[in-house]
Amino acid sequence: MERFSTGNDIDRNKAMVEQLQRYGIFNSKKVAETMEKVDRALFVPDRTPAYVDSPMAIGYNVTISAPHMHAMCLQLLEKNLQPGMHALDIGSGTGYLTACFALMVGPEGRAVGVEHIPELVTSSIRNIEKSDAAWLLKQGSLSISVGDGRQGWPEFAPYDAIHVGAAAREIPQPLIDQLKPGGRMVIPVGNVFQDLKVVDKNLDGSLSIRTETSVRYVPLTSRDAQLRGS
Repeated sequence: MERFSTGNDIDRNKAMVEQLQRYGIFNSKKVAETMEKVDRALFVPDRTPAYVDSPMAIGYNVTISAPHMHAMCLQLLEKNLQPGMHALDIGSGTGYLTACFALMVGPEGRAVGVEHIPELVTSSIRNIEKSDAAWLLKQGSLSISVGDGRQGWPEFAPYDAIHVGAAAREIPQPLIDQLKPGGRMVIPVGNVFQDLKVVDKNLDGSLSIRTETSVRYVPLTSRDAQLRGS
């Protein structure tokens, strides 16, 4: 049976967002509005607790991040997710964060998800088609494609915002190249010990990099290595 949002789901999704705000995870009204519109239950496996603040396995040795990580990343990128801007989501998984990006940049912007597991691309598109971002997918300003995220997605570069949902040993140069001057990238970096890095490209092309917090993500790697779980 296909899952669609019900009134009860929407209420529980809203309660999840409000709880994250109470805990001080984020304070942006725009992020709250966006997360309330994108029902997380549409983007997690059936019969899983959609509104618990925890990462979940979605198959193929991939997880969907916990809601607090999505909220944190959306707030870190908010100024670079204004209407008309371009956003790139690497390792788009279930499509949840890409859908949030699309709603924030709107129909005049562009939200691009890149995922190297074709089955996840197919299922993420189905998820988005049931969500409040469906019209942006149909209109063409939101897309999910199969590709090696380490190479970015040059077609719609440069990007105002880049989010990477898997940990890189070092920041891939193609992503730096595709980041617009004035743009921001949020990317977990490290192997066993990982830090969420905030990378700002200055107007002269130089980079300012800081650590936001310690994190634990699956590795940013090849499709074959991902499927082997290594």
